[in-house]
Amino acid sequence: MAKKAKRSKEIKKKLLHKYRLVILNESTFEEKISFKLSRLNVFVTGTLAIILLIGLTTLLIAFTPLREYIPGYSSTRLKRQATELTYKTDSLVTVLNYTNKYLENVQKVLRGDIENNEINRDSLFERYKLDPSSINLRPIQEDLQLREQVELEDKYNLFERNTETIGTILFAPVSGTLSQEYDADKKHFAVDIVAPQGASVKSVADGVVIFSEWTASTGYVIIIEHKNDLTSVYKHNGSLAKSQGDHVVAGEVIASVGNTGELTTGPHLHFELWLKGKPVNPLDFIDFN
Repeated sequence: MAKKAKRSKEIKKKLLHKYRLVILNESTFEEKISFKLSRLNVFVTGTLAIILLIGLTTLLIAFTPLREYIPGYSSTRLKRQATELTYKTDSLVTVLNYTNKYLENVQKVLRGDIENNEINRDSLFERYKLDPSSINLRPIQEDLQLREQVELEDKYNLFERNTETIGTILFAPVSGTLSQEYDADKKHFAVDIVAPQGASVKSVADGVVIFSEWTASTGYVIIIEHKNDLTSVYKHNGSLAKSQGDHVVAGEVIASVGNTGELTTGPHLHFELWLKGKPVNPLDFIDFN
């Protein structure tokens, strides 16, 4: 026990023993800087410096584009290409199914499996023949009320009036629920539409993609320029299907609903409309219902 205590005191003495680090002028031997150090201080300082260096390196790799150069991380370009290939594959599968079905029908006709005589058209139409005298064609009360309501809405239809202003009919970019409307007083020049993750985002009209990139605050963003000085903006997308310079038509899929960017609050589409360089209320031009 005595030896053990003596050994512990020696180790403690070595750790706490003071040393002096002096920096001298080589020519005049004048003392410039001096530090009082101990082995314990050097060990603690070195350990903290190593931990800090490792932390900074981890943050630099995790939150900057440098991670794309590390094997195992996927780049933005690869994600965009994968999304485009997914849409193309889906279209090709649909075309292939129609083509196969058409070829099967042609083969049946060539083999004689199907004959025109097998179908008695007279009996087919006779089965579904209706007697006009037995049908009541007078509109019901609910139908009359609906017609009056539609006529009243068409009388003050803002959608048709604004369509004349921009010269085209706009399609709804996505189907969903409005979570926040246009509010110029609060500097919210857009409408937020809540939709399922991965739902298709469509172009509201024909145009050209003038911006298709990632931004830190709003995630994947795509901007389309239309005729008559109209511009549409789509933010917080999960992925982009079009690149800058691409021509798109109304209703064409340009992105997918996501939850990207620092300012997002969940899967939704942040949609803006700009007319002649000024923000306008999308609800005046598009029926999201």
